[in-house]
Amino acid sequence: MSIRQITPLTMALALLSGCAATIDQSGLEQRTAQAIGRSVGQFTITDRSEETGGRINYTVNTRDRVTYRCYMYSATGFQKAMSLGQTPHSDAICTAMVGSQGRGGQPRPSAVPATGGGECNALLRAAGRC
Repeated sequence: MSIRQITPLTMALALLSGCAATIDQSGLEQRTAQAIGRSVGQFTITDRSEETGGRINYTVNTRDRVTYRCYMYSATGFQKAMSLGQTPHSDAICTAMVGSQGRGGQPRPSAVPATGGGECNALLRAAGRC
C-alpha cells in the first residue's frame, strides 16, 4: 500500500474512534443512581449500547425486580478533544417499565400528598397518585 492509500484510511479510523462515549462504568452508575433514587450497588446495568453522537442506551434492573430503560449522553473523544476536555456528560434519564414485577409494576409514587397539603385533580386520581 502506498501513503496515498493509507492516509484516508488512517483519517477515517481516527474520526470513528472519536465517536465513542467517554464515560466510565462508575460515572454511568452514579448518574443512574441519582435518576432512579437508589444507591449504587442496588441495581445492575445491562444491554448497554452506544449510538453515534455519544448517546448511551441501557437497561437497569433493581434487586426488587423493577426494570428501567435509561439513556444519557456522554461526550465523545472527538468532542472532548475539541472542547479541551470541558464537555460534560448529561444526567441519566430513566423510565420505569410498566411490566416489571416489583411494586406491582408501578413506578414509585410521587411526592403528592394523599390528603391535605396538595391538590388532587382528575389526572392525579387517574394515575393513582392521590
